[in-house]
Amino acid sequence: MSLPHAILTALLEKPSSGLELTRRFDRSIGYFWSSTHQQIYRELGKLEEAGRIRALPTAVTARGQKKEYEVLPAGREELAAWVALPEDPRPVRDPLLLRMRAAAVVGADGIGAELRRHLALHEAQLAEYREIEERNFTPAPTTDEDRLRYLVLRGGIDLETFWISWLTRAIADLDG
Repeated sequence: MSLPHAILTALLEKPSSGLELTRRFDRSIGYFWSSTHQQIYRELGKLEEAGRIRALPTAVTARGQKKEYEVLPAGREELAAWVALPEDPRPVRDPLLLRMRAAAVVGADGIGAELRRHLALHEAQLAEYREIEERNFTPAPTTDEDRLRYLVLRGGIDLETFWISWLTRAIADLDG
């Protein structure tokens, strides 16, 4: 996935200013595709220059006024073409796993505490995802759009559940 496609997705869901978009990223897309505010603003400029989005006209132009963006047909076409492309899964690239491999060579001092810290972080993230699930997807989604959004959340729930299980087992193995 790339940032331009994440931005096009978010703007098709709801036209937004750059500031609104960065806040929405922090609450939704940012769970699985993080980006800084600077990256989002820079990409908005590139998308506008490429003719994929435009700033909505405003009645009054004032210094410091927020631009609200919408997706143009070329942006929708680009996003639809990208959705249809095949993409291979990416290999796991996790610093914790690399640190554990290094600990096997230099000693495991401190790795248990780090595993416990990660476990607590994953438990907190799972709790947050469960709250989102309860708030937004109970009862079960009925439209294709909501089912797809729920599947993304379900993927996050399943990943957190995996990490909690794996970390719990790893801690037990190292303590045993």
